[in-house]
Amino acid sequence: MKTALITGITGQDGSYLAEFLLEQGYKVYGLVRRSSIINFERIRQIQNRIDLIHGDLLDQNSLTEALKISRPDEVYNLAGPSFVPASLDQPILAAETTGLGVTRLLEAIRITKPDIRFYQASTSEVFSNAMEVPQNENTPISPGGHYGFAKAYAHWVTLYYRQAYDLFTCLGICYNHESPRRGVEFLPRKISDGVAKIKMGKSAQLKLGNLEARRDWGFAGDYIKAMWLMLQQDSPDTFVIATGLLHSVKELVEIAFNYVKLDYRDYVVSDPQYFRPESKTPLIGDWSKAKRVLGWKPEVTFPELVEMMVEADMVANGK
Repeated sequence: MKTALITGITGQDGSYLAEFLLEQGYKVYGLVRRSSIINFERIRQIQNRIDLIHGDLLDQNSLTEALKISRPDEVYNLAGPSFVPASLDQPILAAETTGLGVTRLLEAIRITKPDIRFYQASTSEVFSNAMEVPQNENTPISPGGHYGFAKAYAHWVTLYYRQAYDLFTCLGICYNHESPRRGVEFLPRKISDGVAKIKMGKSAQLKLGNLEARRDWGFAGDYIKAMWLMLQQDSPDTFVIATGLLHSVKELVEIAFNYVKLDYRDYVVSDPQYFRPESKTPLIGDWSKAKRVLGWKPEVTFPELVEMMVEADMVANGK
């Protein structure tokens, strides 16, 4: 039986990955911070099947101890704030957790159990100022903003430990991926939750920013399979995980409102406070290497994803 340690297990990706690994017969450990405000809602259904260990990416001793307790074959680092605007408010914390935290974890692996296979969650934000469209594994790293800077550092340090210490470290450059488990601070979930509340008579309007903004959106449940596949290969590598398709916020809104048989124009209000600076280059991922090497492909279509999220929020709002 293989053993895995997941940091960020209470998050969207961590919860899907934990479920998937259990299905594969893994013993699953999750790293959680000592905090009274941790939300276990996403892992409630599997909490009695996993073991949680207290640890923090800010504390290397706790990471070393977590590795000694779990003795994992695989470590998936999915921890850290993934909501980009939050890094603007807490840039030092973003750098410490998202950037330096990866160095602490890799050092703990190098010292404690160097045969561990390690997955680092990279992001399309490392390409914010890239000139290539679409982006692939060879596109030069060119981040914008504190979150992108921290992720770029984590990206490079993961590569460094692969090259300098011969550790099995993989990078998944994941583009936007959503699900019913996304926090409502993220735009797609804000929309699905807002649509459900409007349909249920709990809200009268939905305030949004730029409806013409476009993203490469996929389903989180598909992306975690790619993470696992990377660690099953003969050698460590880097992969772009994306759909290769751009969709506008307007398209997302139309699908969501159409699903509940409403016209979005009757409810959506444009609010300047929600407008966010767009990347100079459209962030769209070329996932052909993942298809060729891993045999991976995105399975849930964009309309299916949006409808899945609206349906889940309808149920949550008392459908």
